[in-house]
Amino acid sequence: MRRLRSLLAEPLLHFLLLGAALFAVYRRVAPGGESRRIVLRAPQVAGIADEFRSTWGREPSAAELDALVESAVRDEIAWREGVALGLDRDDPVIRRRVRQKLEVMTEESLAAPPPGDRELEAWLAGHPDAFRRPARVTWQQVLVAPGDGRGVDLDGRTAAIRAALARGEPAVSLGENTLLPRRGDDVGLDLVARDFGPGFAEALGGLPLGEWSGPVASGIGLHLVRVERRTPASMPPIEEVRAAVARELEADRRRRALEESYRRLRAEYDVVVETAPAAGAGE
Repeated sequence: MRRLRSLLAEPLLHFLLLGAALFAVYRRVAPGGESRRIVLRAPQVAGIADEFRSTWGREPSAAELDALVESAVRDEIAWREGVALGLDRDDPVIRRRVRQKLEVMTEESLAAPPPGDRELEAWLAGHPDAFRRPARVTWQQVLVAPGDGRGVDLDGRTAAIRAALARGEPAVSLGENTLLPRRGDDVGLDLVARDFGPGFAEALGGLPLGEWSGPVASGIGLHLVRVERRTPASMPPIEEVRAAVARELEADRRRRALEESYRRLRAEYDVVVETAPAAGAGE
């Protein structure tokens, strides 16, 4: 016991114990030599490809695999940066959740003031397809024959329907039955395209007004069509779409800011992606 007390009193032992404690703490908190290096081993890349195959039932293309690998690198970078900021301490969540939290913080740190009228108008002018009002039509249709008309006397059936229309018979009583609308009043061509197909809607945009034309092919068959009124596509004034334009512009700001932030972070990492040897290589 006396020897133990003597040993515990030795300054050299105190120094050694303190050094060991400091070394342990340093090993725990100091970044390792590999902290800025990311290595995706060949089995990891193969696992990414296997997950794609199990989901889609086919091999990923080179571009698809590159995108999936880049997403895995993004996850790893986001995880490490999130851990460095202590985001993992308050909630034990998976890496994607940490990435989401980091991206939210990035968005908030890069928040810009609301766009002014000039910026909104420039955005509207630069993205007209997102806000353009589609052309609108008032029209009728008679289904002459389903499908492509094979196996029926298409000319005879078309002539008979035209003759009935000329006699004043209502269009709704003629032709084949269909669950699709036989008439539309001031309907957007985008909705016509949804029901009848884009080719059919495009044809309606160029048919003469006030007369039966066709047959015009749709996704279900061949139709006689009469366009009564047509309103061309137009751009709305900024006053009517201000809120929608602001949402789109600010969403694009966030996307670009996040991408720029990711590019800066990625440049700080040494990323190594191993590839599996081609089948049959080395045989």
